[in-house]
Amino acid sequence: MAAAGPKISPAAVGGLARLLIGGGALVYGATNSLFNVEGGHRAIVFNRLIGIKDEVYAEGTHLMVPWFERPVIYDVRARPSLIQSQSGSRDLQMVNIGLRVLTRPNPEKLPEIYRSLGQDYAERVLPSIIQETLKSVVAQYNAAQLITMREIVSKDIRRILAERARYFNIVLEDVSITNLTFSKEYTAAVEAKQVAQQEAERAKFIDVSITNLTFSKEYTAAVEAKQVAQQEAERANLIVDRATQDKQSAIVRAQGEAQSARLIGQAIQQNPSFITLRKIEAMQQNPYCITLRKIEAVREAAREAAREVANTIAHSANRVFLNADSLLLNLGELQIIGANK
Repeated sequence: MAAAGPKISPAAVGGLARLLIGGGALVYGATNSLFNVEGGHRAIVFNRLIGIKDEVYAEGTHLMVPWFERPVIYDVRARPSLIQSQSGSRDLQMVNIGLRVLTRPNPEKLPEIYRSLGQDYAERVLPSIIQETLKSVVAQYNAAQLITMREIVSKDIRRILAERARYFNIVLEDVSITNLTFSKEYTAAVEAKQVAQQEAERAKFIDVSITNLTFSKEYTAAVEAKQVAQQEAERANLIVDRATQDKQSAIVRAQGEAQSARLIGQAIQQNPSFITLRKIEAMQQNPYCITLRKIEAVREAAREAAREVANTIAHSANRVFLNADSLLLNLGELQIIGANK
């Protein structure tokens, strides 16, 4: 008869079970009481009794109470987001604009972000605030300014978007416009304008010379008749101007003569000898009076010559007999014709 094997006592079985349970609990506690935070991440801890703790855990390995606590890991590195939006410009042109933004959560505000937005905060917040910001900024510029002032538009978008994101504890790192297109109608209009400008510039350098330019006989006759009528009108205007000037001269002359007559009348009233003076002046201007003055001058010259001859003869030792007729001594007997006139 075979020998029976060793019997295991119930106490040993119980101790072994307790050992296994204790070892398992120890292993579970050791593996679940530690959590790691990788580089570029931050962690917060959710406690089943008190909820989210306010402490933010940095990079490294940290302790927690197994089952009662669990970590919530956040990536705090900047992440890109691409948003496409269709907005209307100030001149009512539809603009398709693409925007690339780099955002990250504020590490110090992770508990608040988790309470209000959760871990998918970017999908909840960014599309709405980016769309609203794009529409408000694009509406301030016309289509041409959106192209020529692209950098300024980008700065305005970044400034407004940073203020909106800060309200949700999101940090905005960078904003860039990746795509900017217009409607087909506006694009076609811009291309047509560019073609027209190029044609205009090309036309400046094209040499055009007219070799022959003729019109119909009726048009030529009408132009000649118009020119003749214009010349006649100009001639008539010259005649009218000359007549007006003559009339004005006659008026001025008449006014001068009237003024002269008035002054002469006043002079006669004030001094009666004025008439005698005027008669003398008139006689001096008479040709006969001029002849008398010339004869008187000849007489005076003859007398002077006679005195010189007499003086010479008086001092001479010779005797000289002269004819009185040759000495012009009888000039006083001459009769002047018209002297009495």
